[in-house]
Amino acid sequence: MSADYRERSIEAKLQELSGCFACIMVTGARQVGKSTLLKHIMPSGMRYVTLDDYEMAHYAKTDPIGFVNEMGVPLCIDEIQYAPEVLRAIKMKVDEAGQRPGMYWLTGSQRFEMMKGVTESLAGRVAIVDLYSMSQQEVCGAPFSPDAFDPERIRELAQLQNMCDLTELYARIWRGGYPIPNLRSHMNTDAYFSSYVQTYIERDVRALSQVGNLASFVRLMRSAAMRTGQQLVYSDLARDADISPKTAAAWISILQASGIISLLEPYHVNTTKRLAKTPKLYFMDTGLCCWLAGWYNPEQLKNSAYAGAILETWVYGQLVRAFANYGRRPPLYYYRDRDGAEVDFLYINNGCLYPMEVKRSSSPSSADLKGASTIPTGGNRYHIKPGIVFCTAQKLIPLPFGAVGVPIQAL
Repeated sequence: MSADYRERSIEAKLQELSGCFACIMVTGARQVGKSTLLKHIMPSGMRYVTLDDYEMAHYAKTDPIGFVNEMGVPLCIDEIQYAPEVLRAIKMKVDEAGQRPGMYWLTGSQRFEMMKGVTESLAGRVAIVDLYSMSQQEVCGAPFSPDAFDPERIRELAQLQNMCDLTELYARIWRGGYPIPNLRSHMNTDAYFSSYVQTYIERDVRALSQVGNLASFVRLMRSAAMRTGQQLVYSDLARDADISPKTAAAWISILQASGIISLLEPYHVNTTKRLAKTPKLYFMDTGLCCWLAGWYNPEQLKNSAYAGAILETWVYGQLVRAFANYGRRPPLYYYRDRDGAEVDFLYINNGCLYPMEVKRSSSPSSADLKGASTIPTGGNRYHIKPGIVFCTAQKLIPLPFGAVGVPIQAL
């Protein structure tokens, strides 16, 4: 195995889907490892081509049928957003072959026009999965089980040999999960993230053609990073970036579409109007988030007022990755009512609500879950299960009423 490759938990799911669908599409932000992953697991005889190459992208855009015919199958096309015209030609080939499994592997770093093209051209022919920067388990060389996160099996997490003290935990959070700075110990993270943002702005943001002032866009990114884990307020972001709230909303959509951020929707039931209606904003990689927010040292980060929000962001990211590695979108929400009662995360599964709190404490208690007592269940629609407190303890901690404290390091 290459020194620049670390096993990814999603590998098994991709192989499974390739055996069922004619096409698989891997989406995700730049440099999360899409190309490296597919090159590592692609079958013998599959051809690889990247549309990051201007000449190849021009060929695919101007003569998509000729491009597809010449490249043959099986074929892996990287960064397909640069020539979405080729998707219709792929559809023709897939249909001609009777939708034979494993014909095309595709990747893309943008979701606006690309996903529109995929939906229109390859509906029923493509399996779409999201890839994020590496999870904590992947960084530590012990991939998380490919099963989606299951609160009923939470005690199994504590068996993972991944424990560390608070200082090391914040060092992991500060570095984040992008493969290059994690697999190359000599990498200067400041230089890496500076280059990353510049490339992202020049290639992805410019391509979306909705941004006139790129300096203001970077200011918006920094403002959003300083508000990770908070409810999304466009007027605050707009003030910091010196733009209108409408422009802030459009630019937040770009960050979301390109995999930089995620918006967590509030939980609600139709029977109440007293619940929060605004999503919460989370960065999908804490290393990039810390760099944008100006935290250039993990020790300072650990001792800052930002420490709680970034810890919550980290936990959210690990939960999302657990579902993504299983090919699922996470059934996660947050809860907050107008009286101030709140729960960081609500996991909904099979008619059950699992309240989850994130606490920077090695001594969690049932009081940390007090907001769960006010969660409306919509009559008999949902059943509230014992809660989980993700904490900084070194072992699993049983709590009253069946609740449990789980070490964040075990995620």
